[in-house]
Amino acid sequence: MNIAVFMDRDGTINEERGYLKTPYDLSILPGAADAIRLINKNQIKAVVITNQSGVARGYFSEEVVERVHMKLEELLKEKGAYLDGIYYCPHHPDFGPPGYRQRCNCRKPAPGMLEVASKELTIDLSHSYVVGDKASDIELAHRVGAKGVLVLTGHGKDKIGSLHRGSKSRPHYIAENILAAVNWILLDLQVK
Repeated sequence: MNIAVFMDRDGTINEERGYLKTPYDLSILPGAADAIRLINKNQIKAVVITNQSGVARGYFSEEVVERVHMKLEELLKEKGAYLDGIYYCPHHPDFGPPGYRQRCNCRKPAPGMLEVASKELTIDLSHSYVVGDKASDIELAHRVGAKGVLVLTGHGKDKIGSLHRGSKSRPHYIAENILAAVNWILLDLQVK
């Protein structure tokens, strides 16, 4: 199996700061680099998937998003971790100029980013995991047949109430942070 752990960026890997407008504001959460290093060590793909509607809203450009991602990769490399891919959606259905204001297939919970990653990185989505701090991350997991893990960092603690028992957005696991999420994923993989 060629599987992946798809991770939300803001509030999951790095501190949630609203719209991240500069790489200098990027701060990785405690344990995030350790979690990604564990993913790497276990020969699982580590992939970031992130909605970046700040581009559509005019808060920053795609070039800024790319610079933030370069900084993220640099900080992870310093800690001995790496990402196999980074995918982002710059769109918003209600805001922005034509081209950015659209109902796309890449804005989470739509599966577009995972579908592209699956093709480019040869990933079996049905055996993969999605980790994030929002209901849209968990819904995305369900849409592609993956397992969803909600982390309580970022917006996670605020979103627990909106995840109703038995709904499509119910997480397979709720973790204190990304490191706890990855430890659960590794245990879950041993059960399979």
